[in-house]
Amino acid sequence: MSAFFGGGKQGRPQLCPSCGTLVGANATRCHQCGASLTFSMAAASRSLGNLLPATAPATYGILGFSCLLYIVSLLATIRTNGLQPPGGGGLSALMSLGAISGSVLQRFGASLPLPYDLAQPWRLVMAVFLHGSLMHIVFNMWVLMDFGPEVEEVYGSARFFFIYIVTGIGGYLLSSLFGHFAIGGSGAILGVCGVVLAITTGRRDAAAEMLRSRVMRLLIYIAVLAILPFGFFGNIDNMAHIGGLATGFAVGKIMADRPPGSSEERNRANALGWATALVVITSIAFMMKGLIQSGG
Repeated sequence: MSAFFGGGKQGRPQLCPSCGTLVGANATRCHQCGASLTFSMAAASRSLGNLLPATAPATYGILGFSCLLYIVSLLATIRTNGLQPPGGGGLSALMSLGAISGSVLQRFGASLPLPYDLAQPWRLVMAVFLHGSLMHIVFNMWVLMDFGPEVEEVYGSARFFFIYIVTGIGGYLLSSLFGHFAIGGSGAILGVCGVVLAITTGRRDAAAEMLRSRVMRLLIYIAVLAILPFGFFGNIDNMAHIGGLATGFAVGKIMADRPPGSSEERNRANALGWATALVVITSIAFMMKGLIQSGG
């Protein structure tokens, strides 16, 4: 009936994913910036964005993948060692609840001393998403959700994802240099804190001072935990924290602290985000290859 009366399926006007200009329903290229509406990085980013939460998609993506990897590594630990009760008592038992075995963490991509990480650089990426126990991942993801959405709003999702991964790598490079076996997102989270310190230092507006004071409180808490002589806090890798914090501060001083403004900036940001995603996907592929070769 629609075709008979000449209506047909006209579709709706759409927004260019690169510059936001309103274009025709059947357009394949933006008349304003020239970006392809179907096969560009901006279009791919828009399609991916439709699958993720509208607010802070990169932060929620990191949260989701970290939790998924923790569940898989926990199942691998149970399969290898059986279901083990928490060790010790009191807070020690709480901190060891849902602990992942060291052999499983090593197979899944824990950061190792430098000769190994240089030979297997994918570990510098995978270690960012691995966690050693239930309380470990709960604490890290809680802090991530506290700061991540705000920083992602400042930089945009693609550049925030790059910041998280590159600061995590920076943290584990320093940790690996000191010969540590390390896992966890805390280096990358401290990297996000370093970015916050870089962009708020010298600013006197209330929002910047409030965000900076929150970061400073977190750094004080971590410093206190690092020096307390109690075993139930586990082995805190201060080198990964320092490396991530320093890398984040450097990135914050270099990268403009605002979302991409022009179509060229958005294209560069999308390219940076997709390049980072490719690094993560490649690291996952190397992890899977290693798991297959080792028999799971």
